[in-house]
Amino acid sequence: MLLSYLVPVVLLIMLLAASIRILPEYKRGVVFFLGRFQAVKGPGLIIIIPGIQKMQVVDLRVVTMDVPEQDVISRDNVTVKVNAVLYFRVVDPERAIIQVENYTLATSQLAQTTLRSVLGKHDLDEMLSERDKLNDDIQEIIDTSAESWGIKVANVEIKHVDLDESMIRAIARQAEAERERRAKVIHAEGELQASRKLVQAANVMAENSAALQLRYLQTMSDMSNKNASTIVFPLPMDIMEAFKHMQASATAREGASGRASDGNGDSA
Repeated sequence: MLLSYLVPVVLLIMLLAASIRILPEYKRGVVFFLGRFQAVKGPGLIIIIPGIQKMQVVDLRVVTMDVPEQDVISRDNVTVKVNAVLYFRVVDPERAIIQVENYTLATSQLAQTTLRSVLGKHDLDEMLSERDKLNDDIQEIIDTSAESWGIKVANVEIKHVDLDESMIRAIARQAEAERERRAKVIHAEGELQASRKLVQAANVMAENSAALQLRYLQTMSDMSNKNASTIVFPLPMDIMEAFKHMQASATAREGASGRASDGNGDSA
């Protein structure tokens, strides 16, 4: 007699347990009635009729997905291995369940193909120096493609760009050559500026002879402070010009004397 009462009670408890679902704030339930979409329910207490209604639960939190390492051939024919991390979340549970069989797997495959496609259009230097731009391009493409699945891609970050040893050495040589080029350019610019200053100083000294004499005296003072066995005394250019004029005058006088003596001899 007691058993006849317990069986219905147990069945009722089991029916209620199968019918009652409690969803937290970050989850939603996509309910199907006899195989057809009925509603998106949650969070909180949800009652489902077993056998007639079916519910699939979708997590709305941001999912962090590692994109597996991909072999990428850059535009300048360099093979690199690249991996990334993808952040996305479900914004439309209905489409995430109905439009795609497994939205997590579909998003992962889309991220891998997009990563290879986008990076293959850029040179190696751009991969290493313009990651922010590449991240934005990849994120935009994946977000546009996954929008029909009810997926919102929040961010994409390229984690590593791995190169082989030969390419690392080539990049190091290139960087060293670039540093040498910059050093030579800076040295040449310094020489150019110094030559301009020397020209300006020469013009000032040419306008004022006293400035040239002061420069001579300063040079002699600097040389006297050093332990040098040989001292060179600079002579003003005016003195050298005077010597040249004196030599030219003496040569002219000797020539005139020679012509005069030749004339006297002929007359004799």
